[in-house]
Amino acid sequence: MELLANEPLLLALACVFIAQLLKVPIHYALTRKFDLSLLNSTGGMPSSHSAAVCALATAIGFEHGLDSGLFAVAAMFAVIVMYDASHVRYEAGQHAASINDLYNQVAQLFDDLRTVNDATRDAVIREDLKTLLGHKKSEVYAGCLTGVLVSTLFYTLF
Repeated sequence: MELLANEPLLLALACVFIAQLLKVPIHYALTRKFDLSLLNSTGGMPSSHSAAVCALATAIGFEHGLDSGLFAVAAMFAVIVMYDASHVRYEAGQHAASINDLYNQVAQLFDDLRTVNDATRDAVIREDLKTLLGHKKSEVYAGCLTGVLVSTLFYTLF
């Protein structure tokens, strides 16, 4: 199958898995908390999105040259994805944290006033919004470095 011979695609996918696997020991080293749920989570160190797009761009650079139009497309795609991860998605996570805090304060206010009926209380109590959506810049840089290193090692060694 031609798809299985597409080295840039396979390297990008491999980097997603490598970055997700790295999240567990890095989180443990920083917090002394072992959390396997990080294997299937967004956010965290390193960014798997950044690793994938940088591996893809690096692989295309090796295969088609840094002066090719294909590399230009892949490089711009990588820059946009990394910008989105470290700015737009990160800010959305910060907003979700603020909204969660606001909901918790409102629920506490209703509890404190003890004037709320069960229907109103049920309307206030809900699941928290997901706050780990984006990345800090250091997480994006680490993901990018992961992708570039994996692709460079692959093309250098094989």
